[in-house]
Amino acid sequence: MQKREKSFGIQMLSVQPDTKPKGCAGCNRKIKDRYLLKALDKYWHEDCLKCACCDCRLGEVGSTLYTKANLILCRRDYLRLFGVTGNCAACSKLIPAFEMVMRAKENVYHLDCFACQLCNQRFCVGDKFFLKNNMILCQSDYEEGLMKEGYAPQVR
Repeated sequence: MQKREKSFGIQMLSVQPDTKPKGCAGCNRKIKDRYLLKALDKYWHEDCLKCACCDCRLGEVGSTLYTKANLILCRRDYLRLFGVTGNCAACSKLIPAFEMVMRAKENVYHLDCFACQLCNQRFCVGDKFFLKNNMILCQSDYEEGLMKEGYAPQVR
């Protein structure tokens, strides 16, 4: 049976001065700082909860950490090591698992490749685009194609 990956939340807690200091799961020393982190049902110094690959402080890069193969990882390194990769629908080159992408139906694109495939107009999140015969088109190229096919687009 294959071990599944898990993501866990990270909480930053204020240490109450009248409580007994908690032990750090990373260095095993008492936590006497003003703040501590709680993750994986354990307590940590802010400096001790780090990604096993890049050494970034996980309390600073987000509120989630990932574990797999007995490693504690940030999101980027988790995806780099264990994420699913695929190919860009426009250029057919490999897309690394940690890279930001744009999606249109089942197609996935590099951000730089997400453009009208006729005039190369780039799209941003929220921009209107059309997918016709698996081609990304801007509105004017889409409407021009419809005119050539003999019917006008219906404007609503």
